[in-house]
Amino acid sequence: MEYRTATRLVADLRSRQVSAAELLDHTISRIEALDGTINAVVVRDFDRARAEARKADEALAAGDTRPLLGLPMTVKEAFNVAGLPTTWGLPGTQDIPVLEDAVAVVRLKAAGAIVIGKTNIPTMLADWQSANPIHGVTRNPWDLSRTPGGSSGGGAAALAAGFVSLEYGSDLASSLRAPAHFCGIFAHKPSNGLTPSRGFAPPGTPVLSSASGVDMSVVGPMARSAEDLALALEVTAGPDDRDAVGYRLALPPPRHDALKDYRVLVLDRHPLVPTAASITGTLDLRATALAALGCKVGRGSPHLPDLGEIADTFVELLMAALSGEAPDEPGSGASSHRDWIAADRRRTAIAHRWRALFQDWDVVLCPAMPVQALPLNGSDGPAMIEIDGAKVAYETQSLWGTLASLTGNPATAMPAGLDADGLPIGLQAVGPFLEDRTTIAFAGLMEREFGGFVRPPTPWRG
Repeated sequence: MEYRTATRLVADLRSRQVSAAELLDHTISRIEALDGTINAVVVRDFDRARAEARKADEALAAGDTRPLLGLPMTVKEAFNVAGLPTTWGLPGTQDIPVLEDAVAVVRLKAAGAIVIGKTNIPTMLADWQSANPIHGVTRNPWDLSRTPGGSSGGGAAALAAGFVSLEYGSDLASSLRAPAHFCGIFAHKPSNGLTPSRGFAPPGTPVLSSASGVDMSVVGPMARSAEDLALALEVTAGPDDRDAVGYRLALPPPRHDALKDYRVLVLDRHPLVPTAASITGTLDLRATALAALGCKVGRGSPHLPDLGEIADTFVELLMAALSGEAPDEPGSGASSHRDWIAADRRRTAIAHRWRALFQDWDVVLCPAMPVQALPLNGSDGPAMIEIDGAKVAYETQSLWGTLASLTGNPATAMPAGLDADGLPIGLQAVGPFLEDRTTIAFAGLMEREFGGFVRPPTPWRG
C-alpha cells in the first residue's frame, strides 16, 4: 500500500477497500518506524490528522467524491499550516503563531486531502541539500550519504521512501525539479501565476490578500506518477481570491493524446555548465526511442533562445528580487530599477522566442540537472562540484532549470532510469506558457511507454 499512487489510493478509499483511518494509521506507522534515518517529515500533525480521517470516512460513507478525500499527504515546511510552525529553517522562529493556511493548503484540504505534516528544507530554501539548524539533515533514500535535493528535498525523500503519495512544494531555481531528479520521482513546475503562492512565505510575513512572492517563484506538486501531478494541479490551480472576482481559469487540453504525435526538441548541451555523460546518454537514448515511435525529434531551432543569455538574465533578475532589502551602497549587490527594466526587457524578448519555437515544437526535452545526487556536504553545500572530471561552481546546478524559470514556462520533471551506480536520472519537459497539461500529459505518456518511478533499495529500513 505504501507505494500505491495517489490516484489508486483515492480509488481504494472510494470503493471502501481501505478506510481513511486505516490508510492514515499505516502511513503514520511507516513514518514513525522508518523516517528516523531519512528525516523527511520533520513537522508532524498526526493527532489532528486522525480526527480528519474520521471525518473523511463519514464523508466517504455519505457518497462524497471530492478528488483527494481521505488521502494523507505532506507539504513543504515553507507553507503556512494553521497551528504548525513555519520556520524556513531559521532558529528562533518556531514560536511565531501561524493562524491560517496557505492558499495551496486550503485548496488541498478542500479537495479532501489530510495534511499530516511538513517536510524538510534548507535554510531559507537556499540550497540543493535539505538541512537546517532546526530540523537537521534529510538523506536520500537511494543512498543515505547523498542529498535528496533542495529546496523541496524532504518531500522528494518522503515520496521515494513510500511515506506519502503526494507532496506540495515550490520551485524557483529547480527546487522541485532537482529533488525529483535526485530521488527518481515526478514534479511539476507550473506556469507563473497558475497556482497562488499566498501563505508561502518566511516566518512572520504578513498574509496579504494576493500573492506577492519572489519573481519567478512558483508552487507545485510532487508525486510518483504524472497522473498524480495532474490530479493535484487541478485542485490547486486558479486565481487567488481577489483576482477570482474578475477571471476564471481555462487551461487548454494537452496538445496530443498519443506519444507518437508529439514534436520533441531535444537539448543535451548547455553552454555554461557541463552535463554528466550518464545524463546526456540517457537523454539521447530516449530521443532515439521517441523517433522510433514516430515522434518528430529535433536537435535545434532558429527560434531557440540563447541558453547562456537565459541563465545570465535569470541570475540578474533573481539577484534583484533578493536584494530588495539590501542597503543602497557600493558592493551591496542591490540592483537599480533601470537595471531591472533592462533585464526584464531581455526576458520579454526571450519569451517571444519561446512562443515562436512552440509553434513548431510541443515540448523541449532536456536534463533537469547536470549531475546526479551529490554527497551530503554541510548545510551550505560545497563551493565546487565535479562533473565527469570537470570542476564547476556549485551554483551552476540550476542552469538547466532557468530554461523554464526565467519566462515562467511549465516544466514537468520525470524519472528516466538509473546510472551505473544505481542513482536516479531525471529529465524535464518544458512547454508553452499555460500549457501545463501538455507537459504533464507528455510525461505520463513517457511513463507508460518507458516506465517511471521505481522503488529505491532499502538499507535504511534496518
